[in-house]
Amino acid sequence: MTELICGVDEVGRGPLAGPVVAAAVILDPRNPIDGLNDSKKLSEKRRERLYVEIHEKALAFAVGRAEVEEIDAINILQASLLAMKRAVEGLSLAPGHVLVDGNRLPQLSCSAEAIIGGDGSEPCISAASIIAKVTRDREMVALDGVYPGYGFARHKGYPTKIHLQALQEQGITK
Repeated sequence: MTELICGVDEVGRGPLAGPVVAAAVILDPRNPIDGLNDSKKLSEKRRERLYVEIHEKALAFAVGRAEVEEIDAINILQASLLAMKRAVEGLSLAPGHVLVDGNRLPQLSCSAEAIIGGDGSEPCISAASIIAKVTRDREMVALDGVYPGYGFARHKGYPTKIHLQALQEQGITK
C-alpha cells in the first residue's frame, strides 16, 4: 500500500472576528477531483461545488479549529498551528506524510513539510484550503444572524471598511 499523503491548510489568520479553521484532506489517487486550486482563486460557487465533491471522493478529511479565546491567549500563529494539529488528529485514517501550506509546521506524529504556495500547487492542500474556507465562511454567515449589523455574511470577519465602521459604531462582540 502506498503512503497516505495529507494536505493541510487554514483560513482565518487575517480576520478580526471568528475562529481560525484548518482542514486536513487525504485524497484518493484513484478518484481524482478536477479543478482543485487555492480557495482564494475560486469563485464561491465553484468552492461550494468542490467542497461537496471533496466530501464525496476524499479518503478522509477533518476540520480543526481554534476559537477566539485561544487566539487571544496564544496568538494567531500558534492558534493556526493548533487548528492544523487538531485537523490532522481528527482524520479517520493516519497519514504517513503531511503537506502544509505555508512556512511553519504544527507538531505532528508523522513526517511533514511546509510548502509556500502549496494551496495552489498541491491538490491535497488545495482540497484542504477549500474545506477550511467553505467551513469558516458558513460559520461567519451564521454569526451574521447572531450579531446583525456587522456584515459578517459579506466580509467574513476581515477588516473591510464596513466591518471597521461597524466596530466603531457598535463596539466589539464577544
